[in-house]
Amino acid sequence: QVQLVESGGGLVQAGGSLRLSCAASGRTFSTDVMGWYRQAPGKEREMVATLTWSDGGTNYADSVQGRFTISREVIKNTVYLQMNSLTPEDTAIYYCKIDRRIGPQRSAYWGQGTQVTVSS
Repeated sequence: QVQLVESGGGLVQAGGSLRLSCAASGRTFSTDVMGWYRQAPGKEREMVATLTWSDGGTNYADSVQGRFTISREVIKNTVYLQMNSLTPEDTAIYYCKIDRRIGPQRSAYWGQGTQVTVSS
């Protein structure tokens, strides 16, 4: 079982920055894909950014491309989301997720979420 612990959310003014952290307990696997997702009130959860653990490859939603950066610290099993030039539209609960594939078995693990609020 994997536990994901997020931190770093909060209240920030438009144009500001925040950095989210997600620490995974236990070992990681090269096939893991770690990512950040968000859910705003009344909206579906959406992918923000993902990172492939094996090679550090990244993928971003169009809405955050150029403003957000996902990165990792391998020795700490931690993934970060640096968020710059925040707008009120970025207000949401941000969730960390691991998609894991071991042979034919697939599993997904979610963190508890951290609130990000951007004021105008």
